[in-house]
Amino acid sequence: MAISTQWSCVDLEISDGVAWVTLNRPEKRNAMNPTLNAEMLEVLEALDAEPEAAVLVLTGAGEAFSAGMDLKEYFREVDEQPDHVQRRVRRDSMGWQWRTLRTYPKPTIAMVNGWCFGGAFTPLVACDLAVAADEATFGLSEINWGIPPGGNVSRALAETVGTRDAMLYIMTGRTFDGPRAAAMGLVNQSVPRAELRKAVAALADELKAKNPVVLRAAKLGFRHCQEMSWEAAEDFLYAKLEQSQFLDREGGRAAGLEQFLDRKSMRPGLQTYQRDADQHR
Repeated sequence: MAISTQWSCVDLEISDGVAWVTLNRPEKRNAMNPTLNAEMLEVLEALDAEPEAAVLVLTGAGEAFSAGMDLKEYFREVDEQPDHVQRRVRRDSMGWQWRTLRTYPKPTIAMVNGWCFGGAFTPLVACDLAVAADEATFGLSEINWGIPPGGNVSRALAETVGTRDAMLYIMTGRTFDGPRAAAMGLVNQSVPRAELRKAVAALADELKAKNPVVLRAAKLGFRHCQEMSWEAAEDFLYAKLEQSQFLDREGGRAAGLEQFLDRKSMRPGLQTYQRDADQHR
């Protein structure tokens, strides 16, 4: 692994093509403070340039994914700082939690191992996919201490779950577990905590088998076309198709067609085309 920088609030392990990024403040349930936010910007930038990291998994140390924003360090202490400091701290926070993570060039998976509250919903939804432990606890407790959800939390919910479910948890502050999160569409799947890393690793392996250029075009195409008209989306998605073919050094489209039409060796609805290992190292 080429990355050697050490961080105080983030742990990084790269294994078999997967970057396991862990929010590492277990004594604070991985609440996100200014230091963690600044370090996550560095981590994401470093991993973008790391060829050994094909898929990024975001999780938390100990018994929590993240308890949200650190009430003391992010709010009370920052509120006492000059305006330019407040702007920088909030820019770092949103900079990684959705501006960078939501359109990250590599596929991303949120592995929700435990507590996931408030501001943690933003990076959770910004990840492309999410798998939760059945035992995880989700909640929007802001209403209980006198404020509405801040940042892009409500926007994140609007992108993933139905209006009735979102309003219920925003307005009551009730908690819910992994199976309920899966039923609402907040996460893709919920499994027993003992099986969580295995399930996420299997999903990461599935993503690693795909053509990375095409995978990036597919995810960004979907992200951006959500806010377009049908006409604009059609034009944009055809442009992404042409861009991916231009940038794809392994010639995935030609290889897939040749294996399906000529060799009859793959079924595109059930499997991916056979990639040449030497081409995509």
